Amino acid sequence: MHRLTLEKRQVWIYLLAITGGLLVGSLAPEAGTYLERLVWPVLAMLLYATFCQVPLLHVRSAFSDRRFVLAVLLGNFVLVPCWVWVVLGWLPGDDPALRLGIALVLLMPCTDWFITFTQLGRGDTARAMAITPLNLLAQLFLLPFYLWLMLPPADFGGVWHADSALFAALALIGIPLTAAILTECWTEATAKGARWRDYLGWGPVPLLATVLFLIATSQVGAVRGAGALLPTLLPVFIGFLISMALFARGLAWSLRLPTEAGRTLAFSLATRNSFLVLPFALALPGGWEVAVVVIVFQSLIELLGMVVFLRWVPGMLFPHH
Repeated sequence: MHRLTLEKRQVWIYLLAITGGLLVGSLAPEAGTYLERLVWPVLAMLLYATFCQVPLLHVRSAFSDRRFVLAVLLGNFVLVPCWVWVVLGWLPGDDPALRLGIALVLLMPCTDWFITFTQLGRGDTARAMAITPLNLLAQLFLLPFYLWLMLPPADFGGVWHADSALFAALALIGIPLTAAILTECWTEATAKGARWRDYLGWGPVPLLATVLFLIATSQVGAVRGAGALLPTLLPVFIGFLISMALFARGLAWSLRLPTEAGRTLAFSLATRNSFLVLPFALALPGGWEVAVVVIVFQSLIELLGMVVFLRWVPGMLFPHH
């Protein structure tokens, strides 16, 4: 099977993984206790495999198309945060875990399946790969600032401790990121290293499916408890996808981007880095499990939305004239 075939089917693979995890967790609740211990090491492997697909040593190449870079940065780090800020003020109720989960998952642009969907949606894959390391570095630096700006201290100040989120950031993101940079140095120097990178390219889909299965199995109670929130979350995440498509159309028109670059921009704004913020949510103390449910639910809505985007973006939003 070709790797692109696996990536085309990833939506259904993830749905099957979550469904299977909820089923196992419901029928054998004790299994969730044991499987939960596997989430962290599998997530670390997922992050490493994913980071290895990002050209981290070639950030400078992103600036070769300045108009496209400007569009991506304005969209992901100005328009998206403004949209999230407005939505957080509109949300009913005062559940801090709900607000934190929404902020975490929507503020971080995707660095993984964004490239796959750009390719499937007839965008510019070269531009997508070039901009990805810049997106990754920018979001890691800006996320704490956005959370400080948008959420009152009472919402997250009590959980943003060194033994939770800081550990997740350093151990579950910093170590795989450093290992990926070292791997990229090796892969660019040797043919054997290049083959290793190709092998790792098969990893993100099955590893993410495994993570989703483990989380679904261990968080069955949280999913049931958060069921009442899903009607609130659904219009938020669907509205986000529609808004990002329109933002991309407006930015592409105002900056006179080529058609393929406009499509790439649409997929960049619409896809979020759900797996990268999972360590933050999983590291939160008891009582904040809703944040994990929010992130997983958003990734499902996004993946189903990408099925629509693959037709809508090249067919109607950015058609060839």
